[in-house]
Amino acid sequence: MRRLRKKYEMPRRPWDKERIEEEKSIMKEYGLKRKKELWRSEAILRKWRRIAKGLIGKRDEKKEKELIQKLNVLGILNGGSLDDILGLTVRNILERRLQTIIFRKGLANSPKHARQLIVHGHVKVSGRKILYPSYLVKKEEEDKIEVK
Repeated sequence: MRRLRKKYEMPRRPWDKERIEEEKSIMKEYGLKRKKELWRSEAILRKWRRIAKGLIGKRDEKKEKELIQKLNVLGILNGGSLDDILGLTVRNILERRLQTIIFRKGLANSPKHARQLIVHGHVKVSGRKILYPSYLVKKEEEDKIEVK
């Protein structure tokens, strides 16, 4: 049986007031339900940054192009280089979530309303029903979002 791992890491200092206030404002702005969702986005960002730092040291142009291409397809990076990847923030990733895009397009009244539409199965992306608010929407799929 395959053992599942956590896809996020909890903060090292659990009672840091500044971090807690920042997380609270981000959660409210993007309609996140749990801090785990925010920490998962931070883990994704950490992974991409770690890969970029390693590629800066190695100068492997093939892998460099693959990483930049992947982030361009997701719409997180527009052109750019490895230095731009190091400048990304969590907000860049949260902006590409299905929940946020539905709210920003005006298909929902609030981020929480967008989340409810997704979870209840009223949203289709490219003809496929997506039930996960954390789904990272590709740039080409952005126009193919439908809400019943």
